[in-house]
Amino acid sequence: MTNSGPDPVSATKVAVIGAGPAGLIVANLLRKAGVDCVVVERHTRAYVEQRPRAGMIEHRVVEMLRRHGLADRLDQMADAHTSCEFRIDGRRHEIDYSALYGGRRHYVYPQQELVTDLVAAFLGTGGDLRFQAEGVRLHDLDTERPSVTYTDAATGRAARIDCDFVAGCDGFHGVSRASVPAGALTEYSHHHGINWLSVLAAAPPSTRSVIYAIHPDGFAGHMLRSSTVSRFYLQCPVGDSVDNWPDERVWAELRKRLALRDERWTLTEGPITEKRMLDMRSFVVEPMGHGRLHLAGDAAHVITPVGGKGMNLALHDGERLAEALAAHYAGSDALLGAYSETCLRRVWRCQEFSRWMTEMLHAPAGEGGAFQRRLAVARLEHILSSPVAAAAFAEDYLGQD
Repeated sequence: MTNSGPDPVSATKVAVIGAGPAGLIVANLLRKAGVDCVVVERHTRAYVEQRPRAGMIEHRVVEMLRRHGLADRLDQMADAHTSCEFRIDGRRHEIDYSALYGGRRHYVYPQQELVTDLVAAFLGTGGDLRFQAEGVRLHDLDTERPSVTYTDAATGRAARIDCDFVAGCDGFHGVSRASVPAGALTEYSHHHGINWLSVLAAAPPSTRSVIYAIHPDGFAGHMLRSSTVSRFYLQCPVGDSVDNWPDERVWAELRKRLALRDERWTLTEGPITEKRMLDMRSFVVEPMGHGRLHLAGDAAHVITPVGGKGMNLALHDGERLAEALAAHYAGSDALLGAYSETCLRRVWRCQEFSRWMTEMLHAPAGEGGAFQRRLAVARLEHILSSPVAAAAFAEDYLGQD
């Protein structure tokens, strides 16, 4: 059902808040396990299927999607990657992480494409997905029968869903975590002292693998999204504004920071379709839930884009939560009781790796960052010269089982 006028009061086993990667994995896997659920999403279907975000999916996650029959289009369209490239002082250093970690690969597949697949799969099996749900509120989370209320923007009607559990998958700014009583969760946060200008351009990639460039004027990144679209990142000061970055300045900085000294390389340019300023922060709550509410994805933790872990963590959370809820209805609460601890082990490992990479790639611009840039060179040289260090990097970068 897609906003065709839901009943004012309905009942289900699990109410899923948010139709992003985490919520849609929960919903699809619950459907496959025979557990009724309803997904409530505040945006339109067109919005969630077109919003560009992450694009790197770990080998482990792709295997999970394949097991559940959710990777058909991904396997047809995704580009498999086996290496990444660091550029320091205009010199190229490539790391074949696939060779270092059992032939595993990354898959470049834009988040909006995966969301499109997961929406179609859920609706195709008769799933109940309610878009344009405004004013969502969660009630009675400490009881055995919580509920969700909202207003259907398409009809103007108020609706209520009675349920056994709520899966809070609606992001950092969503209502789910905000519905937990003050003091019930412990929050950990860290600001990395830098911002990124995130740029999406209708430009074919200028590289076959991700580029991380360390430059005296700040970090630059070149990420692939498709054969015609590229994502770029530029380090900039905290408090900077998109207004300070006209297209000409963006391309000039990318050309300078990504340039190679001793070989020819050309940056392919094209129309810039999106610019956003990213506040580089990390955030985790413990435990990942309260009462009958269980949090997943950005509702429970935020990680910097460095290393491409955000969407993969969300999908891991969603898989673990669906598995735990299905086990509950099969008669065992062991997985549900361990859900938060299980997910947080991976979350903190990824946070540590992201922090390590952030420190390696970023330094204050100008002479003040010279010491940090020398440390970055030492770290990278250690990876390039030590098989043990290289294998450890590959394991973290590709994602552990």
